[in-house]
Amino acid sequence: MKVTIVGCSGSYPGPESPASCYLLEATGPDATGGEERTWRILLDLGNGALGALQRHVDALTIDAVFLSHLHADHCLDLCGYYVMRKYHPTGAQPRIPVYGPHSAAARIATAYDLPIDPGMTEEFDFVEYEDGEALTVGPFTVLPVRVNHPVEAYALRVTGPAGEVLAYSGDTATTPALPQAAAGADLFLCEASFRDGDENPPDIHLTGSEAGQAATEAGVKRLVLTHIPPWFDEQGRLEEARTTFSGPLELAVRGAVYEI
Repeated sequence: MKVTIVGCSGSYPGPESPASCYLLEATGPDATGGEERTWRILLDLGNGALGALQRHVDALTIDAVFLSHLHADHCLDLCGYYVMRKYHPTGAQPRIPVYGPHSAAARIATAYDLPIDPGMTEEFDFVEYEDGEALTVGPFTVLPVRVNHPVEAYALRVTGPAGEVLAYSGDTATTPALPQAAAGADLFLCEASFRDGDENPPDIHLTGSEAGQAATEAGVKRLVLTHIPPWFDEQGRLEEARTTFSGPLELAVRGAVYEI
């Protein structure tokens, strides 16, 4: 499985990166079970990410989008993607699945000032998550796990064709569900939006040390901190995580590529 950091800025796009978006690629048989091809899925498509995505792949080759939750920094560029797929000069593109929380179809239609019916349902096949029920797209199996955030939000555990595992926290505060979702992952993309020592509001985000603790409890092989807001020093979140996690640790950087 190849993982590309398309966007990793927390809460809003920053000067160095768009908001959240991660491109996953893996080889598997085509939909008929015949020839091998490259399958591509996105985890989130936050504001600013669609432009950056085009640096890496033809955006029309995406097979599915998985939304962790419906805050703008994780889903809003689906509006631009709708325009690209609907009005592209080569013609309207095939409908693709968009997996996400309940009411995703209505939320995205409203964001683009469309009537709820049909909204974007002629371009996207919206499928609502059920907590703990796995979904399959080509060689990927994606398990959504409900986490702790002010809106309906999910961590995503993605298993590739050789059994390799990427875990993505989405946005969450501390919860036993997070290390369960990340258990034994080869790569754990975990948010670290808050700072230790601040009077942080409860049940929204993790600090660096809390992200490290979740990674330790999960026994992950590699931790990559992401979703750090531009107003914070990223190195500070890295140092916090080092107090609770002793394994390989780094910061997410736009354009970084991982092979797992």
